[in-house]
Amino acid sequence: MTIQSEFKVTGIGQIAIPVRNMERAVEFYQDKLGLSHLFSVSGLTFFECGGVRLMLSVPEKAEFDHPSSIIYFKVPDIQTAYESLLARSVYFEDNPHLIAEMENHDLWMAFFRDSENNLLALMSEVARN
Repeated sequence: MTIQSEFKVTGIGQIAIPVRNMERAVEFYQDKLGLSHLFSVSGLTFFECGGVRLMLSVPEKAEFDHPSSIIYFKVPDIQTAYESLLARSVYFEDNPHLIAEMENHDLWMAFFRDSENNLLALMSEVARN
């Protein structure tokens, strides 16, 4: 067996999200999204999100100071999640909408911005009856 065939990715352990204002970003992810704070160390703050750690960090170099990749947060009921976040003054780019009709479910999404203007999304896989 070769070394190449032994390697495989087993999941996502952590996602880094660049922020400009740590206090504001912590309030957004903790109070508005309701994520559990894990710990803070050396200017970094970590949250738990379904087995994946989200790391908030102020970029140390200009090359890291850019919007994050889009993170799609799974929710069981997208309309309830959307309305809850609207009530917490979260800015949405659009309303929840159908993205695709899959074989046994419909895929719905709604896109929103965090406190640092990073684009994020809610996603819900709605089973068909």
